[in-house]
Amino acid sequence: MSKPVSVRRGTDPRRAVVIGGGMAGMLAAAALHEHADLITVVERDVLPAGPEPRKGLPQARHVHVVWSGGARAMEDLLPGLTDRWLAAGARRIPLPTGLVSMQSQGWLRRWPEMQFMIACSRDLLDWVVREQVVARPGVTVLERTELLGLEGSSARVTGVRVRTADGEESVLDADLVVDASGRGSRAPLWLGALGVPTPHEEEVDSGLAYASRVFRAPEGSEDYPLVNVQSDAREPVPGRTTTIVPIEGGRWLVTLSGTRGGQPSADAEEFEKFARSVRHPVVGELIAEAEPLSDVVVTRSTVNRRIFFERVKHWPEGFVALGDAVATYNPVYGHGLSVAAQGAVALRDNVAVHGLTCAGLARRVQRAVARPVSVAWDLATGQDILYPGAVGRQPGLGAKVLRRYVDRLLLTATGRPLVTKAFFEVITLSSPLTTLVRPEVVLAVLRGPALPKLTTPPLTERELAVAQRPQRTP
Repeated sequence: MSKPVSVRRGTDPRRAVVIGGGMAGMLAAAALHEHADLITVVERDVLPAGPEPRKGLPQARHVHVVWSGGARAMEDLLPGLTDRWLAAGARRIPLPTGLVSMQSQGWLRRWPEMQFMIACSRDLLDWVVREQVVARPGVTVLERTELLGLEGSSARVTGVRVRTADGEESVLDADLVVDASGRGSRAPLWLGALGVPTPHEEEVDSGLAYASRVFRAPEGSEDYPLVNVQSDAREPVPGRTTTIVPIEGGRWLVTLSGTRGGQPSADAEEFEKFARSVRHPVVGELIAEAEPLSDVVVTRSTVNRRIFFERVKHWPEGFVALGDAVATYNPVYGHGLSVAAQGAVALRDNVAVHGLTCAGLARRVQRAVARPVSVAWDLATGQDILYPGAVGRQPGLGAKVLRRYVDRLLLTATGRPLVTKAFFEVITLSSPLTTLVRPEVVLAVLRGPALPKLTTPPLTERELAVAQRPQRTP
C-alpha cells in the first residue's frame, strides 16, 4: 500500500478527514467546510436517516441539553440551526425563568432570562445538525468503515488507514485529521504507533449510574419548565439527582442518577420511589400520574476522564482531537455537547487565520480546544471527588478554599440576581470561571442573599395543576 503525500502541491485539493460521525464529528466537518475542498467523515456505524437511535450512542436515551454557550457556538458554525431545532420540536428554555432547580444550597428563583438551553432528545439534536452538514458540497460520509490507524510519522500525520464493511483496506490522505470518535477513541494508541509520546491522563470516578424513562407529558404542559433536584456533595452520602426535561412529541424525559452506593436500578417499580428519595420529592410527585412510554434504561459509563494532549511536547502536525476524544464528564452537568461545539469553533478560527497546512496549526488548535475543556473539567471533578468512595486525585488546599467560596456563592445565588447571573454565565459555558470572582460578584457573595431561601419548589399554581391533568391523547 503506497504512502500518502503529506503536503499539498500545486493545485491538489485541500483534504481533511474526520474520525467519527457523531455530534462532535459533524461540528468538526462544519468547522472545516470553508477551508478544505474535500472532507471525509469516517463512521463505523450506519447513520439513521431521521431523528432515530444510533447504534454507537447508547447514552442518547438519557437527558441531553445544549447550554447557551454551546448553542451559540453551534449557531456560529451552522447559521439557522436553532430555528431548525425549534421547528423540529425542540424547546428553547430561558434560564432561570423556565427552570425549577434545587441546587446544593437551595432553590433558585425564576428570575427574568439570563441564559438559555436547548432541550429535546439527543436523536433530534444530532439529526438536525447531521442533515445540515452532510448536505454541504465536498462532505462525504463513509459509513460502516473502521479506522485502523494513522499514517505518517511522529512529526506529521498524513492520513488514516481504514477498512470497509467488505474488508477492503485503503489509505485516505489528509492535510488534517480530526479525531472526534468519542469516549471510545484510541488516539493515544494510534499516535503511539507513530512514535508520539503517551499523553498524561486523569480520571475522577464517583461511581455514578443514571437511569432514564420517557413519560407522556400532561395535557397543557407545552411550556412546562425543566425540573431538577441536585445533590449536595458536602453531605457524606451518595449523591442522588432527578431531572425532568420536556422533549418533542409531548413527552417528558426523566433521568435519575446516583453515585457509588446510591445508584438507581432498571426496575420500573423502583423508578418513582428513587425519584422521591432525593433531597426533595418533587420529580417523583410530578410523574406519579404520568403514563410511562418506555422501559427504564441504565448507563454506568460515567467516569470523568481527560487526556492532556495539549501538554505533549512534540505534538505532530496534521492531527487534532476534540469532543469526548479529549475529555468526558459526569453527564449530570450536561457539558459534553457544548464543549465539543466550542472546540469546533476553536478549530475553525485557527484554520481560518493560519490555513489548513500551516506549521504549528495542530498544536495551536489543541491548546485552544483545551480551554473550554478545562472549565467543564474543573466544574465536574471539583464536585464528583467529594462523594463517598470517589476515586481520583484529591483536591489541594487551594481547591478547598475555592470550594468554600463557591458554597457561599451558590447560597447567595438563591436570593441575589447579580450572583445568579454570574453563576449561569459560567455553568452555561458562556463566560470563564473568573466571572465568579469579579469584584462586584465577590462583594455580593460576601453580603449574602438579599432574599430568604425558598422552602418549596417555585412552581406556579397552573404548573402544579397541569401535572394532575389527564394524559395526552397518543
